Formats: sequence, structure tokens, C-alpha cells
Amino acid sequence: MRVAVAGGTGLVGRHVVTELEAEGHRAVVLARSHGVDLTTGAGLEERMSGVDAVIDVTNVVTTRKKTAVGFFALTTGHLLTAARSHGIGHLVTLSVVGSDKVDFGYYYGKRVQEELVRDGGVPWTVLRATQFFEFPEPLLAGRSPVAVVPRMLTRPVAARDVAERLVRHAVEGPAGTAREIAGPEQLQMVDMARRAARVRGRRRLVVPVTLPGRVGKAMTGGGLLPRGEYLRGRRTFAEHLAALEPSAAGR
Repeated sequence: MRVAVAGGTGLVGRHVVTELEAEGHRAVVLARSHGVDLTTGAGLEERMSGVDAVIDVTNVVTTRKKTAVGFFALTTGHLLTAARSHGIGHLVTLSVVGSDKVDFGYYYGKRVQEELVRDGGVPWTVLRATQFFEFPEPLLAGRSPVAVVPRMLTRPVAARDVAERLVRHAVEGPAGTAREIAGPEQLQMVDMARRAARVRGRRRLVVPVTLPGRVGKAMTGGGLLPRGEYLRGRRTFAEHLAALEPSAAGR
């Protein structure tokens, strides 16, 4: 198969590309570094020629509703237009467990993305995943001695486990809303951040913060946990930490 990977240079995208190639498929990366701007559509038509399926793992780092909605509306819209024009038979989209329930800015963008995919006229699969093991890392970056980390109950999952599942969906064909995927352990994000900081050698005081209102209540009360039956990732957070190296900033 020839599979386009939107966001193929990012955290999950790199694993998707590796997994596709390991299984003998051809990965076509859709990213600015490969001549494609998904927010404008520039370069997209040419790269989509001959593609059988698309895996969309594009992302934007933001907590603002307007930014998230704008980004996912643009990128998903351009992907759908190109997929229809080339007769591509499957769009696999990565979303977030709980994004349909928790009224947080970023999650509004994922809701719009899912809605566009469902109504986009291209056979589809949406896979929702929990937070990745790497989630605390940006919160620990920088030179500040303090890292503010939201209180969040989650079942963090390995990006590689998610990538493997995305590739399987692409190969097996459209499934609609797929069974969610989550990690094998229920953990607190604050504890994850503290453990990651120790392994990285970063001298950070991790300060927990509860987001205000219903959002904070949902995040601390299980709103981001999978509901019902879900796929369980194989890799653990401890295994992830064991593979990390101390950062230069913490030495």
C-alpha cells in the first residue's frame, strides 16, 4: 500500500512511518519539511497522487479553543478535499480519549476534526488515544526551577503502540469510531512529571495545579479515561523512563 502520513515528522508520525515501512508499505510524508503545508493545502495535491489511504496525526500545541479549531478545521478540510479528488478510499484520524466530554480549548478542535471526518465523504476511521508518555516533557522544559503541571488522571500510552494501531486500521479498512486505546496503568500526570524530571536530571519543583471549573473537575475525576472496552497498550511508563537519557540542562 501507498499511505500518506499527515504530520509524519512528529512524535506519532515518525513511528507510523517506521511501522509502515517495516510492514513493506510505502509512506508518503505530508509535512512542511517535505513540501506540504496542510494549513494552506500547498503541495498537497501532488503528494496525494497514487495514495491508497491517509493517516492523519497532525497536531498543534495550544490550549486555546480558537487556535485549535482553526488548525484542525483547515488541515482536515484540505486532507478531505484532496482525498476526494484522488479517490482515496480511507482516512484514519488520531483523536483524544475524552475530547468529546471535557470542555477544554484543545479538545474543541478535536471535536471539529472528528465531525469533519464523519461528514467528509471519505470512508473513515477515528482512533482516540489517551495522553502519551511524553506529555510531561514540555512542561519540564526551560530553565525555570518551577514546573506547573495540571492535575490529570490518565492511562498514558506509548506513542509507538498508537502508531502500530493506526497502521493496522489503515491496512484493515474503514472502521468508523474505533475502539479507544490506552496504556496499561492508571497514573497521575503530576507523578509522571516528577518521575520524568528525576530521570532527566532536571532540578524542577513540580507544582500541581487544578484547572478551574468543570474542566478541572473532569480532568481529575476520570474524564480523560477510556469508557467501556478499550485496547490496552503493551508498553509501560517505567519502560519509557528507562529508555530516557539525562538532559544537558539538568547535568
